[in-house]
Amino acid sequence: MTKSPTELIIVGQIAGAHGVRGDVRVKSFTADPEALFAYGPLLSETGAILIEPKSVRPAKDHFVVTPQKPLEKEDWDRLKGTRLFVPRGELPKADEDEFYVEDLVGLEVRGERNDKLGRVKAVLNHGAGDVIEIEPAIRGKSVLVPFTLEDVPGINLDAGYIVVATFDVWADETRPGPGEDER
Repeated sequence: MTKSPTELIIVGQIAGAHGVRGDVRVKSFTADPEALFAYGPLLSETGAILIEPKSVRPAKDHFVVTPQKPLEKEDWDRLKGTRLFVPRGELPKADEDEFYVEDLVGLEVRGERNDKLGRVKAVLNHGAGDVIEIEPAIRGKSVLVPFTLEDVPGINLDAGYIVVATFDVWADETRPGPGEDER
């Protein structure tokens, strides 16, 4: 399941203005946060150039970027939360046992006996590690599975599927959901 080199991959997000001189705060989603700026201009989801860095400096949990074309403070603040992309072809090739999170979305989900369980709807991270959201093959609510080797022991990008060993545990509807009381 090879992806196009022109496909856009999310690499960061605008965090708002920095001061009043046209600088912008940028949060990196790349494994090496500073590598974000080695991939060329940062694009919108439509491929339009949003930020061409003139200079970059690290801050607490983001970078302060002086762009080639600065915007007013209010303009950057309106863009806060805007995701930043680069063409897939600009990213380094993943090692043999590595992959990009984007590669998982849309893959078929299979059980250990090769039974079809659903599709990967999204890969989420709310601070405690990656979680795979699975849209079940049989109607029902999405199933969230921790993205660990124990829960997801197999990934076959070429064949277009992942193996989830603990799907039944996480799909157990009798277990309380987030915010529900255990009785």
